[in-house]
Amino acid sequence: MSLALAAALNKFLDGSVAASSFTAAQRRALDEFARTTGALRVKSEGRGSVYQVVNTEIFNLHLRTLRPSGNEPLDQTLPVRATNIARTRDSKGAAHRHECQYLPVKAISDDVTWLTENSLRSLDLSAATNNAGVGMLSLTVDDTWQSAQPLWLVENQALFDRLDWLPPGACGTIAYYAGQLPTRLLQWLKTSPRTPEVILFPDYDGVGLLNYARLKAASASPCSFWLMPDWHARLVAFGNREVWRNTQSEFQSAQRMFKTTGIDDDLANLCSTLSSEGLALEQESVWLSIPC
Repeated sequence: MSLALAAALNKFLDGSVAASSFTAAQRRALDEFARTTGALRVKSEGRGSVYQVVNTEIFNLHLRTLRPSGNEPLDQTLPVRATNIARTRDSKGAAHRHECQYLPVKAISDDVTWLTENSLRSLDLSAATNNAGVGMLSLTVDDTWQSAQPLWLVENQALFDRLDWLPPGACGTIAYYAGQLPTRLLQWLKTSPRTPEVILFPDYDGVGLLNYARLKAASASPCSFWLMPDWHARLVAFGNREVWRNTQSEFQSAQRMFKTTGIDDDLANLCSTLSSEGLALEQESVWLSIPC
């Protein structure tokens, strides 16, 4: 409750604030604060009510306890989480997302480079992959990173670690994300065409399909959904019924989004088959031999 109270107390700049200015959690915190300290009172005003400071000394003492920096202006260049500590004693006390996201990437062909506008920054990803095994892009919504080759996205690390599953002639960059496409990554892909194509290879389940729907709706670059060879035979041989059942809500959400974004015939066939078989297929099955 202290975070709600700290946020509420910060609104008292002139000694009184309309009750409608606070969330329900903040009003509960203020009511408890008023009851235990006597520093506030609630009074009717017009058709509503207001909270009014009646003991400034006690009020300011508690505000300072909850907010170490009080209402003093802070350096605008401080990281958000440092500001939160100053304001609420908690790095997660308000909006606390980091300003950038780090995307692990590898080159899957020669001469893969990433450049920013006017080549002010560059990443020779092929060299980084050869020398260190992996590279890293620091993403912000307003950066201008671009590559002249496709970007592959995979949701499980095994597919990022071993690239022998890739189809012949595959080129460009492969990036790893864990389970759900991060919102920050989608925002980054939305701001400008980052690559000639973004290729998603997820698990074939509701989560994977919803991730593709989100990607297709957001990306400024053309997108495609990669289907592994003989996926139907693999689905029958290695499909998982429980995973399919557990991701039904995501599957239904994806279907609703596809009505707006559209899907090609191959993906429509996958969706129909997954539903009729009642099975999901995980990415790692791409390495398995299909039983005779």
